[in-house]
Amino acid sequence: MNKGRLEAFSDGVLAIIITIMVLEMEVPHGDGFEAIRPLIPVFFSYVLSFLYIGIYWNNHHHMLHTVKHVSGTILWANLHLLFWLSLLPFVTGWMGENHFSSGPSALYGFVLLMAAIAYWLLAKTIIAAHGPDALLAQAIGKDLKGTGSIVLYAFAILIAFINHWISLGIYILVALLWLIPDKRVEKVLIEH
Repeated sequence: MNKGRLEAFSDGVLAIIITIMVLEMEVPHGDGFEAIRPLIPVFFSYVLSFLYIGIYWNNHHHMLHTVKHVSGTILWANLHLLFWLSLLPFVTGWMGENHFSSGPSALYGFVLLMAAIAYWLLAKTIIAAHGPDALLAQAIGKDLKGTGSIVLYAFAILIAFINHWISLGIYILVALLWLIPDKRVEKVLIEH
């Protein structure tokens, strides 16, 4: 099966997720800047989630460049990733509306954790379908960046109940780690 349909579907779902997130932000009543002040946490949570969706879209795009054929298992692994990412609008809104309090921040981290695990599983599924010498296997190696992100998310979820600002800082840190597209994949693609 060709990867084009998988890529187009994934791009469409990610675009819809971003659209839902922005539509969830309510327009303030009033024409002064004081009307915007209560929306600052909502806007900040939107920016963070927009950044995460952009990171997943960018890295997913790079990952799919290593794919030669798509199996049913890859399709399901990709849907698994999209499922967790589709929950971002809900947890983004809840976290922003509640000013990053512990429960919403922990649930936000849980969705990020599950999306990271789903992305890791998608990578492993692609590698299994293409063999141990697959381009993606060469690119990610032991995937310390991916594994480290999963560990950081798990820690951030736990710490959210002690200090939700530290938890938020960890989510920002992981986003910054992934902000630049994964150069490992680009390097392997250029070499081949």
